[in-house]
Amino acid sequence: MIKIRGARPDEMPIIIDIENRCFPDPYPLSLLQRLYATNPYGFLVAELGGKIVGYLIGAVRWGASGHIMAVAVYPEYRHRGIGTALMVHALDTLRMRGAKHVRLEVRKSNVVAQQFYQKLGFTLGEEIPYYYEDGEIAVTMFREF
Repeated sequence: MIKIRGARPDEMPIIIDIENRCFPDPYPLSLLQRLYATNPYGFLVAELGGKIVGYLIGAVRWGASGHIMAVAVYPEYRHRGIGTALMVHALDTLRMRGAKHVRLEVRKSNVVAQQFYQKLGFTLGEEIPYYYEDGEIAVTMFREF
């Protein structure tokens, strides 16, 4: 059974490990710690069998704008509903905190992620050139509540 809960500061090494295994340009620990310090409610972890296997960072900004900054699941635990459970929980939390819509960015080359977000009701938006450290374009995606 998948359990979604708030992350704790002492779990940052696990979150960093997931970052490093999932992203070519992972967030540094210092940024994750700053995001947690300013937005602890938006840091979620997914547990499976008592082990943290995924995480999500989300926030409400500018009053009514939700933003998903990161979502990742260890590769060996994908396709088990963990990412979906994290997103559903986060979307509920953002809506309860006043978000009227949610935005996220995804690599243009990551078609699998784009399809995943579309299944959750997100639509494709504009492209942002040179968004990622390696120069790749980001595609914005939006969902209204």
